[in-house]
Amino acid sequence: MGTDSMGSEGYSPLKDLRLEIEVKERTFSLCFWVYLMNSTTFPATIIQQVYSDISQSAPFLVINENKRINILPVLHLHEEAPDIGNISSWTEVPHATADFEFPLEKWVHVGCEVCPNHIQLQINGEIVGKKSLSSLLNKEPNSSDLRKITLANVGGDGNSVHGYVHNFEVFPIISPVKDHHLKNPPLKLTIDESSASEIEEESDGVWGIVGGKASCRRNFSLDVVLSDGFGDPVDKENEQVFASLLYADTRAPVEKTIDEEAPLLVSYDGIEFSSGERPSKILLGRASFKLKISQLSSKCDNRLFLIRFCVPKLGDFPFLETFSRPIRCISRSRNTKLSTLVWKRPTSALHQLSLSQSSAMVDESLEHMQCGLESTANPLVKRFRVGHDKISVSVQPDEECNSHVQNEFPTSMDARPTKFDEADDSPSDSESIGERNSPSNNMASRRYPISDMTIFKYCLAGLAERSLMLKEIAFFSSGNEILELAHHVSLYSGCSHHGNQILLAKRLIEDGTNLWKVLSPNNHHVSWESAVYEIEEKFMKIASCDSRSLSHQDLELLRRIAGCQEYLTQESFEKLWCWVYPVAFTISRDLINPIWNSVAPKWIEGLITKEEAEASLRGPAGFQEPGTFTLRFPTSRSWPHPDAGCLIVTYVGNDYKIHHRLLSMDHAYGSGDKRTDMKPLQDMLLEEPELSRLGRIIRSH
Repeated sequence: MGTDSMGSEGYSPLKDLRLEIEVKERTFSLCFWVYLMNSTTFPATIIQQVYSDISQSAPFLVINENKRINILPVLHLHEEAPDIGNISSWTEVPHATADFEFPLEKWVHVGCEVCPNHIQLQINGEIVGKKSLSSLLNKEPNSSDLRKITLANVGGDGNSVHGYVHNFEVFPIISPVKDHHLKNPPLKLTIDESSASEIEEESDGVWGIVGGKASCRRNFSLDVVLSDGFGDPVDKENEQVFASLLYADTRAPVEKTIDEEAPLLVSYDGIEFSSGERPSKILLGRASFKLKISQLSSKCDNRLFLIRFCVPKLGDFPFLETFSRPIRCISRSRNTKLSTLVWKRPTSALHQLSLSQSSAMVDESLEHMQCGLESTANPLVKRFRVGHDKISVSVQPDEECNSHVQNEFPTSMDARPTKFDEADDSPSDSESIGERNSPSNNMASRRYPISDMTIFKYCLAGLAERSLMLKEIAFFSSGNEILELAHHVSLYSGCSHHGNQILLAKRLIEDGTNLWKVLSPNNHHVSWESAVYEIEEKFMKIASCDSRSLSHQDLELLRRIAGCQEYLTQESFEKLWCWVYPVAFTISRDLINPIWNSVAPKWIEGLITKEEAEASLRGPAGFQEPGTFTLRFPTSRSWPHPDAGCLIVTYVGNDYKIHHRLLSMDHAYGSGDKRTDMKPLQDMLLEEPELSRLGRIIRSH
């Protein structure tokens, strides 16, 4: 068998395919992956058979005008072989065919088996066609000349075949092609449109996105999935996906704005970057983007745009790039009214859940400060009180803290906003964080050791800058000063969860610093195997869960979050610690600790990913029953993100689609307050009409 010169990752244009094989025992088999472009016209010859002593060729693998793929008899081997030089003669000879339309723009595995008395065709590991033939062996003198065959795509049939092949293998004797179907599948990049948010689909199918100037444009989200030929996500942690904005008609790059801004921006930790400067890493087969468009269609002759995603390091191939739908970028939403849905429950229940959704997302910068000062009251807000404290559980969309949602609440007479936690139900000024710890509710009359400038700077900063600020503040400030900072950041951002992350800062930094000193006294990198036991022990101590340790799958997820392999560096440890500490703290809470320690049923399966949760809700025959749900911690939220450590409810809705909602507990009461009059969290969850039964997650070992 000859060798094949393949391109990057084993991909090669179909037009370059040329393999010379030596035939033994008059039998051979071959298999390969093929990807045909939409520009291919039919009928089309995919592979031709060429012999060294024949100047002309005959077709071997053909797709007819109905897009059915066919395998033909072989010259010098079968009596029924097509005529040499007559490209259309194959339609008149016996052949094996697949009785379905050959797909385009999709990887398909093709297998062929050639024997003296039959030919056989396999697609994606399954036999789809077989034809008995008459052998020429010992009938014609030329039959002994069947020694070498060249299989190639030589063109010349008047048709245009545009495509690629991957992992082309030829075997001189009959080999079980089905066994090779599972080996080394090719890759394909696609957009997961179900992950899209803040995108309006217009009547003509065009996506409408609000963009333009910084004060107007909005974040929108898209996930890109790298999958193999079987459709399964492929984890390529070292690869990055790039996004760029093109014109839909010409696919030429969109120019910068008149202010010299990049046309497509990536929002990272609340800071905008040119999309070319900040690619997104692939994690568990998925790359998530938060994007903004600065260029308007109206400024470009009303032309439509496209977003192109690609993975340059894997090669410049059409199947490793993907394009969004056509985009019309406008300066403001055509539907200015926010779409808000409140999940209602019977008013007779004492302990209730307020579940809300909102589709209008805003930037993470100035809106934090402005939303509390410019909004109006939301009449749909529900409040529930237990004694003098209010315990709330709110479910929010898309794993986002609703400090990024245009929440609506009134402004008090002294220009301080009445504070609402998350989406809808936080305490008023007299009930906000720090009330029982601060000497006076009238904080405006006091002088603060932490300046107003520090408070405002924190509110406007991205996550990276907030982290640096908190590290410095935690080192130089007292507990009361940190408490005051948390109160005022919560007040001015309109979200108590920002304050919760500030309250965690001192302990998180101190415990993390001390643990790293234990792991690495010399401040060098340490092996993961030796560090993981200390990390697990500290996690269990913080989470107050002596009866439940972390599983092997949990520890592997922590390793992926840290981004390390055999060794753990200080940078990797800090990345891991900023994720796992808020999770452990949440588990220690009175509402969460019992369900974490619960074994039958297992309410929280462990530290799982979004993909694992979604897979658990899909059965062999489709989605599970509506109302089936699982609980997980968001792997994309780390301290000091306001949602770090929160729980996510992943469930099957009545529309038989999977939804993700943020379950946020108000930490307005201290860890030492034992609430004996509260219902268990699992009971409150099951009282919700959208949540009826706990799903199970089967994790591979």
